[in-house]
Amino acid sequence: MQDKYKKRVVHFITKGSPFGGAQNYVYTLATNLPKDRFESIVLTGYGEDLAHRLSKAGIHVEHIPHLVRDINPIGEIRAFIALVKKLKELAPDILHTNSSKAGLLGAIAGRIVGVPRIIFTGHGWASNEKHPWVIRKFFLTLHWLTILLSHRTICVSKKTKNDVSGPQAIRDKTCVVYNGIQPFEMFTLETARAHIQETTGVESSDTLWLGTIAELHANKGLDLIIEAIKDITTPFFFFIIGGGEKMTEIKALIKRYNLEKKVFLLGNILGAKQYLRAFNIFTLTSRTEALPYTILEAGMAGLPVIASRVGGISEIITNGIDGVLVRPTPEDIYQGLSHIIAQPKKRAEYAHNLTEKIKKDFSLEQQVQQTIKVYEGNF
Repeated sequence: MQDKYKKRVVHFITKGSPFGGAQNYVYTLATNLPKDRFESIVLTGYGEDLAHRLSKAGIHVEHIPHLVRDINPIGEIRAFIALVKKLKELAPDILHTNSSKAGLLGAIAGRIVGVPRIIFTGHGWASNEKHPWVIRKFFLTLHWLTILLSHRTICVSKKTKNDVSGPQAIRDKTCVVYNGIQPFEMFTLETARAHIQETTGVESSDTLWLGTIAELHANKGLDLIIEAIKDITTPFFFFIIGGGEKMTEIKALIKRYNLEKKVFLLGNILGAKQYLRAFNIFTLTSRTEALPYTILEAGMAGLPVIASRVGGISEIITNGIDGVLVRPTPEDIYQGLSHIIAQPKKRAEYAHNLTEKIKKDFSLEQQVQQTIKVYEGNF
């Protein structure tokens, strides 16, 4: 039974696996909204990673059948019917949708059911991905429709907000709330490396450890950094934590450049961020991003970061001050890596400055408090 003194928030997301940025966002809000004021329930499509973590944290999770990322008209209709039925049953005060498909389906279903407050968070836009012009315009139109049907849309960076700007009615319905983070438990450098060495068999010695946490998806640009590091002469290992649809292609690229003894695919690791201190340098060479949690986590772990100058990343990192920003091309990534590898003192400076910036501007407290203001119609 719903506590009449609490507002019920139903968080809705298309997929529960892998545990990427959008899933992290839902988990963070669902577990950190003040429990004396809000009751969180999560609805998710396929994938169990998010559900497992939320259940351990005591958050009620339910699955919407037939909801998957890929477009399937019959599946969408079935998922929509199930969603409408579930929203009628749960009667939320606030419906908070995440990801493009859940955003549009949720906004329509929420309007039909009469949910008092519908909030959508844009973690990135399909209209920014590599598609033909007509397809990108189609996606942008769907994004605008989602924003119009929602009462308020949260954009996780200024760049994310600007990317979807259009008619005044769209601009008036969007606001920026940065993702936030708090200190978290991590393995020591020695323990983290010991775990990775057990899996890979590498010998540490004085070799530089590069690392990333990223879904093996075209957007993450792992092919770009692999092509770049083939020309790095400084002894290094590069560890990629994450799984995904591009696993076969990435393996083939590693083999093509004879990097089997330097580049290691570790797959999905539960609690991946706990291993961050194993690395000397963190990389995120994405083709497109919104405001990635992984950079916030790497900064909190005290790592220097080299990342693509895309999306909201430049709102976290100022090039040459608290990290290195590059264009997502093999040539620029090579130049940036060469710079950061050659200057250990600069790496320490970048890491220190990034940690201080994250503590100041990207705290979990600011994210939660500003999101509550959005819920209440005050932001």
